[in-house]
Amino acid sequence: AAGSMEEAAAGSEGKADGGPDGHAEGPARGERGRRLRGFLRRNALVLLTVSGVVAGVGLGAAVRRAALSPAQVTYLAFPGEMLLRMLRMVILPLVVCSLVSGAASLDTRSLGRLGGIAVAYFLGTTLLASGLAVALGFIVRPGAGASALNAPELGLSGVVPTNKETVDSFLDLVRNLFPANLVAAAFRTYATDYKIVLRNTTSGNVTLEKIPIGTEIEGMNILGLVLFALVLGVALKKLGPEGEDLIRFFNSFNEATMVLVSWIMWYVPIGIMFLIGSKIVEMEDIVLLVTSLGKYIFASILGHFIHGGIILPLIYFASTRQNPYRFLLGLITPLATAFATSSSSATLPSMIKYIEENNGINKRISRFILPIGATVNMDGAAIFQCMAAVFIAQLNNVDLNAGQIFTILVTATASSVGAAGIPAGGVLTIAIILEAIGLPTKDLSLILAVDWIVDRTTTVVNVEGDALGAGILNYLNEKEKKDKEQELKEVHVEAVANSKAEGETSPLVTHKNQVSNASSTADPESKESVL
Repeated sequence: AAGSMEEAAAGSEGKADGGPDGHAEGPARGERGRRLRGFLRRNALVLLTVSGVVAGVGLGAAVRRAALSPAQVTYLAFPGEMLLRMLRMVILPLVVCSLVSGAASLDTRSLGRLGGIAVAYFLGTTLLASGLAVALGFIVRPGAGASALNAPELGLSGVVPTNKETVDSFLDLVRNLFPANLVAAAFRTYATDYKIVLRNTTSGNVTLEKIPIGTEIEGMNILGLVLFALVLGVALKKLGPEGEDLIRFFNSFNEATMVLVSWIMWYVPIGIMFLIGSKIVEMEDIVLLVTSLGKYIFASILGHFIHGGIILPLIYFASTRQNPYRFLLGLITPLATAFATSSSSATLPSMIKYIEENNGINKRISRFILPIGATVNMDGAAIFQCMAAVFIAQLNNVDLNAGQIFTILVTATASSVGAAGIPAGGVLTIAIILEAIGLPTKDLSLILAVDWIVDRTTTVVNVEGDALGAGILNYLNEKEKKDKEQELKEVHVEAVANSKAEGETSPLVTHKNQVSNASSTADPESKESVL
């Protein structure tokens, strides 16, 4: 009995000490809990953003049955509108300050080298995207079964953008690079319009002549602001010490803007939920729309999936030998923002924040390349525009020849540079492509009908291309820096070795050493004579 009591006591002590039968699981469970809390704290915004997208779809599906009036739909969209307004509010200071400080922080050689690589990457990926879209257009043939469609059937007004000459479109692009008024460029853009003039000929016939006239339209001229900010940054760098105060000002302004962005990000899940919910409620007859234009929607989204999910990651992997999907995993929040807002410009603030914090991209690289990418790199838009051009050609039973296909590729690549980074900005550039290949623009209303669906994946691919480009540039910049450091180390080692060798053999060095030794042992009077 005494023995059993001792065993029981020993067992209880073992349990109290955290033996195998005791509370050994307690610390392990606590550690798991701490890890889980840490994970949730680090990824809270990502989880909330994804939840916002899912909740938005559920909200739209639920409220759609209530048959809201247009005024009530506007009220439902109000929280989402506030998100867009907040994001657009910080675009101007973010673009200008980040580009000025970015250009000023890079030396002229690095700026030229990085700029050259960026331009080559942007043009190369956009051309690849255009070629992919044209090839998919011929394979899927989205316009083959849609010949009987017209705008009134789909509940559309049939309103299309004004026909614009291709030459005038490119001239407007150059004009906008050099804005006449920087303050006006913050909210207005130059655009060519036309005035129809009646002219009487000598034979009595009346002819109509279309004369181009310059007008200002609503919208930030971001191309002009980007160029000015880059040139100003280079000029401040050239000033040297005199320009340092202004560079510090732009750096501080940039950091303060990023703090504002981090605050706005916490509102993103709510805004996204109402943006997506209100869009679903606004849809007229989604079943008719999808059955009529389903092949076009499928072909466009398939093109975006192939380019964004396979081609761009392959380019990133080939350049850096790093996992592109792990890189993109850190950018879920900006990609969800792009999907919800359909605006590259509105996604820019969150993209800069997350690419620096989650992926460790150098601030000088991200704040230099991302604003430029948001303006000129439009891979998703190039796919969307080329697919639309092929779709409209097939709709009108027009067989595209090699010359027209080449024109589509070149025009889409060039016009995507000037495409506005706003919702439905690419529809205007489709009109340029159609004019260039001689197709009617009356069918553009069909593109407008499904633009709100396709524009979301378009924007995701646009911003993904910018982010992966920044990653490639950052990798190349870091590699060059390491190579330079290695060269300097080798030079330093060689210099040390040479100095030792000279110390043993050179008579001059020996003489100097003898003099210094003599001067150190001699008294002050003799030191002068030795010297």
